[in-house]
Amino acid sequence: MARTEISTLGEFGLIRHLTEKIKLKNASSIKGIGDDAAVLDYKDKKILVTTDLLLEGVHFDLIYVPLKHLGYKSAVVNFSDVYAMNGQPKQITVSLGISKRFSIEDLEEFYAGLQLACDVYGVDLVGGDTSASLTGFTISITCIGEGEKDKIVYRNGAKENDLICVSGDLGAAYMGLQLLEREKSVFKGEKDFQPDFSGKEYLLERQLKPEARKDIVEILYKAGIVPTSMIDISDGLSSELLHISKESNVGCRIFEERLPVDYQTAVMAEEFNMNYCSAALNGGEDYELLFTVPLGFHDAVSGMKGIKVIGHITKPEYGNTLVGRDGGEIELKAQGWQTLTE
Repeated sequence: MARTEISTLGEFGLIRHLTEKIKLKNASSIKGIGDDAAVLDYKDKKILVTTDLLLEGVHFDLIYVPLKHLGYKSAVVNFSDVYAMNGQPKQITVSLGISKRFSIEDLEEFYAGLQLACDVYGVDLVGGDTSASLTGFTISITCIGEGEKDKIVYRNGAKENDLICVSGDLGAAYMGLQLLEREKSVFKGEKDFQPDFSGKEYLLERQLKPEARKDIVEILYKAGIVPTSMIDISDGLSSELLHISKESNVGCRIFEERLPVDYQTAVMAEEFNMNYCSAALNGGEDYELLFTVPLGFHDAVSGMKGIKVIGHITKPEYGNTLVGRDGGEIELKAQGWQTLTE
């Protein structure tokens, strides 16, 4: 594959090269890339803003993460934060720190992933910055979204007896990372090494190309249900539940037998001699939505595809507990997501 040095274009030429084909699609995007600042018009909507910083060697490993997948994931994790507020992402800005080992073709791959995510979720890329880096690849993305005044959902609204719900399944992204790290350690520079990923494609997809749960936000909207609290699961179910409990001044009670875990996740956990429940509770990077709704919506949410009721909110003095399959109770702890350097 041909390699074009970034120095052949310079900073401004690089920006033009990577963004010249980007077209704006949202009415709120008045002016995008090409001026001193983007211009946005939201009229009567509330503005939602979130930022993520991703560092090579801490949050991702380019030995096994394709640049196109990295671009896609970098955008999607920001979209997920906006959906977790019951909002809609509309624009992103992208800033990169780039070392000399990257070529223009490498950055084209990254931007292809970014643009694919923007196309899938209907988001505009409206600006950003680039800089030389001495420490590899650094990614900073800010996402701007909109929400209706009376429908934005915070972490602090959970009430006693509310149902605790989660979308999708949990632990798959963590097991995908364990699989990639295992194959990397086996590889160790062997020229003809072929990693064994057969039958584990779902785990890889969950780690390398996660999706934000736009569909769940739409399902709840169509049903007329506004959650009392919501958060996305980036650091593990336990950590996110404790965020809601602390911010809402409540306790929670969830049940091990109700935790949604995919078959591949359970098989992979057994292969690694791990408890799949621990992966579901503490793995992280699932980017599913964790939310609470009033008890009166039990039948409605229980019948919704992709949503599982896993417990309920309690008084704060009852603490935060997991009820095991044997009926025993375990206190939930915020172990959270472990980065590649930990």
